[in-house]
Amino acid sequence: MTPRSVMTSVRSAVALVGAAASVATGVVAATVTAPADVIGAAAADPCPQVEVIFARGRNERPGTGRVGTAFVDALRAKTPLNVGVYAVNYPANVEIAQGANDISSRIQDMAGRCPDTRLVIGGYSLGAASAAVALTSDNPGWGFNRPLPPGMDSHIAAVALFGNVTHRMGGSNIGPAYLDRTIDQCNGADPVCMAGLPQTITQLQGDWQNHLQDGYIGSGMVDQAADFVAARLAPPPPPAP
Repeated sequence: MTPRSVMTSVRSAVALVGAAASVATGVVAATVTAPADVIGAAAADPCPQVEVIFARGRNERPGTGRVGTAFVDALRAKTPLNVGVYAVNYPANVEIAQGANDISSRIQDMAGRCPDTRLVIGGYSLGAASAAVALTSDNPGWGFNRPLPPGMDSHIAAVALFGNVTHRMGGSNIGPAYLDRTIDQCNGADPVCMAGLPQTITQLQGDWQNHLQDGYIGSGMVDQAADFVAARLAPPPPPAP
């Protein structure tokens, strides 16, 4: 997958958001004005056993956003490992490539400084698209200039995506090296990640509720993703005697 193909998909999703906003300002406002739990840019431990690198959704406040915070909290409750957090540093408006560059930079930095730390890459909405670009695009383009060098996949234990716009292109559009360690959640009829388009504005307004943070947290999908990641972090069973 190229950066260009992701950007094309995102444009269609942003158009949907704009259509909803023009007739349902209150519905969309719930996405952009709801307070977000903010986690610092990086955990205090420079080399935790696990680090979650999470990109918040569009127009969420700096930090990991509500979905990211709920995911980290759930994961910490499911694993005995020390889980640190890095909140992707990007404006979270339409800057997918900027988010992808920061994700890639953080992966490479952690792989060099903390080679034993197991990385979990996550993102919600626009942040999920940034994660997909960072993990999938082998070549620079459209503002993405930090492709991962060979071997970085060995540091990544799991990937958790929510409301991923690249899902609209047919299934989980993530690099083949990560398919077996990726959970790509699309809540119900979320128009950002479901293929096809709502037929009416009324349908779009209703479907949009599936994309809101509460849709992913309340549906149990965040908890399911934490279960999946915790299983990926668990040590392998001992060999049979």
